[in-house]
Amino acid sequence: MNPEPGTHERTDASAPAGLDRGQDRQRSALDSLRRYAAVYAMLGRNSLVREMTFKTNFVLWIFVELLWFGLQITFINVMFLHTESIAGWSKWQVVLLIGTSHFIQQIFQAFFLINCTNLSELVRTGKLDFLLLLPVNSRFVVSVRQLDLGAFVNAGTAVAVMTYAARQLGLVPDAGQLLGFLVLCGAGVVIHYSLMFLLATVSFWTVQAQGIVWAYYNLFNIARLPDSAFRGGFKIVFTFAIPMLLVSNVPAKLLTDRLSSPLEMLLLLGMSGACFLVSEAGWRFSLRRYTSASS
Repeated sequence: MNPEPGTHERTDASAPAGLDRGQDRQRSALDSLRRYAAVYAMLGRNSLVREMTFKTNFVLWIFVELLWFGLQITFINVMFLHTESIAGWSKWQVVLLIGTSHFIQQIFQAFFLINCTNLSELVRTGKLDFLLLLPVNSRFVVSVRQLDLGAFVNAGTAVAVMTYAARQLGLVPDAGQLLGFLVLCGAGVVIHYSLMFLLATVSFWTVQAQGIVWAYYNLFNIARLPDSAFRGGFKIVFTFAIPMLLVSNVPAKLLTDRLSSPLEMLLLLGMSGACFLVSEAGWRFSLRRYTSASS
């Protein structure tokens, strides 16, 4: 029995059409990615010019951060003059934990800190109006307008401390552990960014929210402590509500083979995704509340 006339034509025509649509979507995604990469490169160049304009401030801030990091290591050394372990963590395990926390903090600071703290200023001065008119995602441009280049230098110092601590412990992480460590650190950065950005959106109601944002920044100190040192409600809050104890403990545990279960890694990854979604919902809700400076 012969097929109906035009059947082959329709079949042959429909396949290329679907393929063309898929290729169009792929090209559109690549074009969008190139456009955002170009925007980010331009913002990076502007940040470099800004930093080099004030070289003394750039160098001084690096020195201050290095001094603060050195004081933390010194404090730990003093503590371990009087004890063999803290909540089951040896001296060099704690040093590696502090290095991990500092690394995550500095990467977050390099990309997001100054932008989160400046959101209230954008709202107060009306400069947010201009950013909302740009042909890019508003959260993207608000979040990455400036880079803190000095923080990359301090992150390198944290890597050096972690490497030294690992050698003292006799650790030789394989490629899988290192990759997992970087992924988990990335999840920690996402948590810090999401929660601080969410707090920064309070400025849509209060105009000034920098005090709240910096209060969260002070909570970073909790991430430097072994999670096994805490019990009860405090541990629950800072694991599930404000997951500070997950941020650096889980990556450090992966390197030191202290993970009790892979569920800890899944929890960190899950919390990073949840925090990002909550902050996105808060951002969209806040934008609906925003009436612009000219209103």
